[in-house]
Amino acid sequence: MRDKIKIIDAYITKEFIQMVIFGLVAFILIFILVDLMENLDDFIDQRVSASIILKYYFYFAPEIIKLTLPVAVLLSCLFTTGRMSNLNELTALKVSGMSLYRFMVPFLVISLMLSLLSVYFNGWVVPKTNRKKLNLERVYMRKHLESWGKYNIYIQDTYTRLLSIGYFDDELNIAHRVDIQDFDSSDVTKVIARYTAPSMKWDSSSGNWLLINCIYRKFNPNGESIEKRDTFNIGKLNFKPIDIKRKQMKPDEMNLDEMKGFIQDQIRSGNDPARWLTDYHSKISFPFSNLIVVLFGVALASQKKRAGLAMEFGLSLLIAFLYFIFIKIGASLGYARILHPFISAWLANIVFLAVGIITILKVRK
Repeated sequence: MRDKIKIIDAYITKEFIQMVIFGLVAFILIFILVDLMENLDDFIDQRVSASIILKYYFYFAPEIIKLTLPVAVLLSCLFTTGRMSNLNELTALKVSGMSLYRFMVPFLVISLMLSLLSVYFNGWVVPKTNRKKLNLERVYMRKHLESWGKYNIYIQDTYTRLLSIGYFDDELNIAHRVDIQDFDSSDVTKVIARYTAPSMKWDSSSGNWLLINCIYRKFNPNGESIEKRDTFNIGKLNFKPIDIKRKQMKPDEMNLDEMKGFIQDQIRSGNDPARWLTDYHSKISFPFSNLIVVLFGVALASQKKRAGLAMEFGLSLLIAFLYFIFIKIGASLGYARILHPFISAWLANIVFLAVGIITILKVRK
């Protein structure tokens, strides 16, 4: 009996994985064709070569996989279960004593593995390729230049210290046109000191920032004192060169470690980290949608009548559309601090898990 169950599990697993791959390939091609049509004018206007276009979509593919994997899993689950139901294979398994819950085991195991792999894939691989993709857009398509991160950088180092940097050389780790202002802790509208320097460089040995040709002004009730120094060691600021680069990145360009470090910097500086915390938890919660959609797939496909791949495809898109709506709602609630960032990031999963459990219990009855 155990050998037969192993054979059945292997058969279900094979059909399920094959359909997941088919779904991913189909969605990747659709996404690329749609995006190509949208960006074709930009490619032509900027005279982007074919090799750069191929490289662009190579870096775009991981982001597409991240977004469409839950839909592909749902499509595969619907099609595999529906096909077995239409061929009376599922009926035969039920007659032999296999429950619907036991039938779901291969789907759940594979989707759980995909979810765990997706946490790493979405958290580290996708941000790396997104960074390269966005860089190609900036260089060859002249997009997102306002967020390139080298010009006009503003940093709140602490609750009472603000910095502005005109230009940051990320090769030499030198900041140019630096202006630092210190405010009174009892009255943050009152400036008590100001540092201006044409450049500021990073001393990696001590971990300090050095202001070059610095003019230091100190304000007090009796007036203003001015001091000029060739090199002024301002000490350990709450950021390093990597933090300046990271500050200008978009959430999609940051891996989980970089986002965590950035959030800690925001908290230390007294800024509200709600938006970033929501995005951080969303990077972890989203992959587990692969597991949750299996409940819908098995429940719906095991009961419905004959339907073609087009119907399966349409149903998958409908459920995915509703899921993404809940993701947006949760994110908005998290950004506005109406819900805790962790709860808002997991809201869609919580809602769909509850609905999925109710659906599978009703089908079981």
